[in-house]
Amino acid sequence: MFNLPNILSFARLMAVPLAIWLMLDGDFAWAFWLFVAAGLTDALDGFLAKRFGWETELGSYLDPLADKALLVSVFVVLGWTGHIPLWLTIMVVFRDVFIVGGAVVVMAITGAFKAEPMFVSKLNTTLQIALAAAVLAKLGHDLAIDAVNTALIAATALTTFASGMAYLVRWTRRLNAQEENS
Repeated sequence: MFNLPNILSFARLMAVPLAIWLMLDGDFAWAFWLFVAAGLTDALDGFLAKRFGWETELGSYLDPLADKALLVSVFVVLGWTGHIPLWLTIMVVFRDVFIVGGAVVVMAITGAFKAEPMFVSKLNTTLQIALAAAVLAKLGHDLAIDAVNTALIAATALTTFASGMAYLVRWTRRLNAQEENS
């Protein structure tokens, strides 16, 4: 149950309060490096789980929980402190709540749910990570190209909306198919 990939995911989850504290304390340099380390452990735990067959049911829940907890926390703090647009923070958090809520509704109605991330959702997550890292790099190390951050904000907003709508369409089709089969 507790293997190296799960330990790495758990460590990433436990890093969330530290990341929040570092950002609220204004220590964006350390927050940036913690965010980078979290990204590396995410890649490493996924590689190890697949390469050595260390995939577990616990890991299938713990890994995405740690990823979402960190990413949403970073967005909330950066939005709250005015370092990214508050409207984008609200959009990102609402999309995640919408996806979880929609999954619960579909599961309740159909009796089954299979998590199948879509390409647009994976692209959105990648852009969210890139934006968070770029903002933390700017704040902590004065590394920034404003045009890149502006483009990341626009791309993140666009894919956040597109991803939410794509899930809505998928669930509507599933529920309609369920209704037709009943």
